[in-house]
Amino acid sequence: ILALYFDMVENGADHPPHTFIFAAKAAPGYARAKQVIALLCALGKLLDSDKRVRGRLKVIFVENYSVSAAEKIIPAADISQQISLAGKEASGTGNMKLMANGALTIGTLDGANVEMAELLGPDNIFLFGLTEEEVRRQFRSGRVPPVSFYRQNPLLARAVDALADGTLPANVASLKDYLLNGDGGPADPYLCLTDFESYAKVSRQLAELYQNRREWREKAIENVAASGFFSSDRCIDEYNREIWRLQPVEDMA
Repeated sequence: ILALYFDMVENGADHPPHTFIFAAKAAPGYARAKQVIALLCALGKLLDSDKRVRGRLKVIFVENYSVSAAEKIIPAADISQQISLAGKEASGTGNMKLMANGALTIGTLDGANVEMAELLGPDNIFLFGLTEEEVRRQFRSGRVPPVSFYRQNPLLARAVDALADGTLPANVASLKDYLLNGDGGPADPYLCLTDFESYAKVSRQLAELYQNRREWREKAIENVAASGFFSSDRCIDEYNREIWRLQPVEDMA
């Protein structure tokens, strides 16, 4: 989002309007998660206060996310971002609900995204980033230092620098060091900088596709039609056959 912002205000790029909605929960002792929430809220304030992007970029963080909130957000969403690092933090059932309501998914090959990709085919889901095996290889055989991606991509560097240069009204400066140098562990452990260019490229493809309303609707309908596989009836039946192996009441009698 910061990269989009700087591309618009400093490079004069004409990106279509985006509203990013975040809704989540974080454990009270999870300092990094709370810092990310502070970052999102500060980013929302920055965008709202800059008339150059008002009506073109917006960030909303939904507090106390619940079923009632989901009933409004999920049917309204055009895009479902399921961007966990492959093999590290599998997507939950939220992506299935968004798919069933016609949102197009941009995501990694992680969690249910793998099954969704098999059902939809490559034209109706927008995948980016490393595969699970490629992630393992990165950590096993040596990876490109995150600072290399930072140095090679001026827009990415501008966004990372903004975490610590006072651009944002929040105490999130340590996130820059966390990405580039680590914080008692490996730098950028979720490979955000490694996957950034791939993510940005697919995001641009989605933005272009959004201008073609007919093709977008066709892909949305494909998503709704394929989502039947994720019905709770099929899931429970599969669990019973493969795990629980419960007998019908009449058989027990």
